[in-house]
Amino acid sequence: MAREMMDSPDNPRELLEDDLRNLRIINRYLGNYRAVLGGLARLIEEQKLKRFSLLDVGTGSADIPALIASWARRHHLTAEIIGLDPEPATLRAAVKQTRNFPEIALVRGDGRALPLASDSVDFVLTSQMLHHFSEDDIINLLRGWSRVARRAIIVCDLVRHPVAYHGIRLVTKALTRNIMTRTDAPLSVQRAFTLDEWRDLFERAGIGPFRLFPKFPFRQMTLISIQERTSAARLRQDLNDQKRFAGPSPADCDADPAGM
Repeated sequence: MAREMMDSPDNPRELLEDDLRNLRIINRYLGNYRAVLGGLARLIEEQKLKRFSLLDVGTGSADIPALIASWARRHHLTAEIIGLDPEPATLRAAVKQTRNFPEIALVRGDGRALPLASDSVDFVLTSQMLHHFSEDDIINLLRGWSRVARRAIIVCDLVRHPVAYHGIRLVTKALTRNIMTRTDAPLSVQRAFTLDEWRDLFERAGIGPFRLFPKFPFRQMTLISIQERTSAARLRQDLNDQKRFAGPSPADCDADPAGM
């Protein structure tokens, strides 16, 4: 399947910045902002957090980090957010979106090789990025991100459906003359996965228990628990350590010293 124009290097700056502006409009009015905040709020409430750190992989113009930072301020939460993107032109647009948010740091980097230490953030977020990759790449990305996340990975992405494809073609034709937006938006739907295919990918990644929530219109939000996986692994390790260092059995202790 063809690559999206946004994935090509050296796009004209004006074309890219206008496309990013269109994506912010689409994110706002077609449910992506609600899905992201809904997933994060659920995790924050369940884990009773007053502060959190988050990495947004493929941050684009950093509208999602700005959204999260504003939400955190309204709810009196302390947030530390990193927006990661490989493209300098995209990060220049992100600087404009985040200039009033000192809690957001922008980093140039590749999601396939995160420039962060293990267990360095509470949450890793990916919003409408995974559909750009092959199934094998998605599995490897999720496994790599699970090294960095302490608590959970949040995946928000598109669900492939004919109605979604034809609908976004009509929306983008009405919204803009930008050829990148008009080309990439329908292609994104084509490259996305069905709900069953998303579930299969998360199961194959095998990084922890997950909850997948269908979202209107034609989206999914999935929470993958790294904390539960890590806790289970630590419990298994503790049990193994106890067995290894348990010392002699009661029968050995009761043995006649003279017979030893």
